[in-house]
Amino acid sequence: MSSIPHERIGEYMKQALLVLKEHGGSLPSKEVLRVLSDRLRLNEYELARYEKSGYVRWESVLHFYSINLKKAGWLRKQKGYWVITPEGEEAAKMSPLDLFNKAKIAYAEWQKAHPKEVEPEEAEEPTESTTHSITLEQSESNATAGIEEYIRDLNAYDFQDLVAALLRAMGFYIPFVAPRGKDGGVDIVAYKDPLGAQPPRIKVQVKHRQEKCGPQTVRELLGVIRKEGEVGLIVSSGGFTTDAIVEMQKSPVHIEAIDLSNLISLWQEHYTKLEEEDKKLLPLRWIAFLDEEE
Repeated sequence: MSSIPHERIGEYMKQALLVLKEHGGSLPSKEVLRVLSDRLRLNEYELARYEKSGYVRWESVLHFYSINLKKAGWLRKQKGYWVITPEGEEAAKMSPLDLFNKAKIAYAEWQKAHPKEVEPEEAEEPTESTTHSITLEQSESNATAGIEEYIRDLNAYDFQDLVAALLRAMGFYIPFVAPRGKDGGVDIVAYKDPLGAQPPRIKVQVKHRQEKCGPQTVRELLGVIRKEGEVGLIVSSGGFTTDAIVEMQKSPVHIEAIDLSNLISLWQEHYTKLEEEDKKLLPLRWIAFLDEEE
């Protein structure tokens, strides 16, 4: 039976890490595959689909061996997202075959430490019976992509209301949400107690756009944080530039950043605490899957 050579699989793994590094460290797994499909020169065998599952062979192989990347500490998976670690950035400098072999060794070491979880027989490629974790990951990625698209389609005011609703569900009191048309540097104010007597008192800027939030937004928020006990929060659906993160880190007052991925995770975590009317801003439904990877 034909199979994909280890060096070629190592190229999948290496390029996946490089794609993540080039895109700020994280991407939905579905987007990683899309970028790789344009980058890798895939042949007919790699592009073929498994007869029963219908999965594309090269995609399934990468999903299968991404477990090795994860056990090596080079990759993390978070609700449909792949996230490269600092160790993964270093690993991406290896040759494809070296990367494949070292990831395989790391997985073997993990197996020894978890004897009850060792598979009865090591497979070189995913089979029809080893696609449960692939199904789960692809389903998570598709669900995340759908939620992100829904949020991006919200207008700026509905997105602002969504952020305020989340903060309420997290236990904060919201005495102020900026009215339409107002742009005074603060979009939401959140208190720990009804009167705002206890710190922290949070001043929030909400940015709903495709491009990443830059350092200027951080400086603007710093300009309206004047009292002791006040901290800042920037929620950006487009994410943050590296310069913006650096600006927050060197800020004399604490400023927290929430990007789209973190926003979705927090919304899911606190969903049961949302008011029924607030749930309509981003309605979710949970479906259980069998997860055999762990």
